[in-house]
Amino acid sequence: MDRTVRTVEDVLALLDGFFASDSAAGRLATGDGKGFWDRFYADRSRPAPFFVSKPDENLATYLDQGLIAPGRALDLGCGPGRNAVYLASRGFEVDAVDLSPVAVAWGEDRAHEAQVDVRFLCGDAFALPTTQLSGPYDLVVDSGCFHHLPPHRRVSYLALLDRVLAPGGHLALTSFAAGEAGTGSELTDADLYRVGELQGGLAYTPESLRWIFSDLVEVELRRMQEEPPESALFGVTFLWTALFRRGAAASGEVRTVDDGE
Repeated sequence: MDRTVRTVEDVLALLDGFFASDSAAGRLATGDGKGFWDRFYADRSRPAPFFVSKPDENLATYLDQGLIAPGRALDLGCGPGRNAVYLASRGFEVDAVDLSPVAVAWGEDRAHEAQVDVRFLCGDAFALPTTQLSGPYDLVVDSGCFHHLPPHRRVSYLALLDRVLAPGGHLALTSFAAGEAGTGSELTDADLYRVGELQGGLAYTPESLRWIFSDLVEVELRRMQEEPPESALFGVTFLWTALFRRGAAASGEVRTVDDGE
């Protein structure tokens, strides 16, 4: 007989076990999930849309419109580092974290080729010591990490933001969009635990994202714009893009919302 639950983290770890058979699921680094992403990133010629060496169109737009300014940035689940390298080229001091050493190695290659400095960290962002992931960060970028987390790990995610995001700092998020022309699982949170898998990632509605991140100020939430192959930017319409700000909205701040409906 095991009685191992004593802390909140014990509960979260117990719930992680419900998705043990889902090789792509779980935290930023847990067992089979790490091996899955290592295998996924090992073939750099894989025709995955986000393998391109281009930044997200929304991220470039935020900078061009002056919604965010260069400072300290954290790229969560950075993969091969396309957004991290872009931010470094635009004057940010960038930390980038991913569970997969294969992805991190690819990101380091890209940073070297672009002749920019990015501090890559390999591991679980929820478990890295504060000496490595200390913050505060003016910008946290998440392009595809959040929607791969099981529901209970949203608690860990929000706690991480609370710890590392600077007052007035921004979260730039992209996630799978529910509904027409979207992608990802639309099962309820409860049903996800019944089936024991995330089915490739979770779809979200604008309302659910607003509720989850209700402690932050919404600056913009919209569909990602489609970008043609020849574009210097990455864009696909099955994702939501959102920009949230920590703290009260600045006086006169314009709030742009487009649910894509």
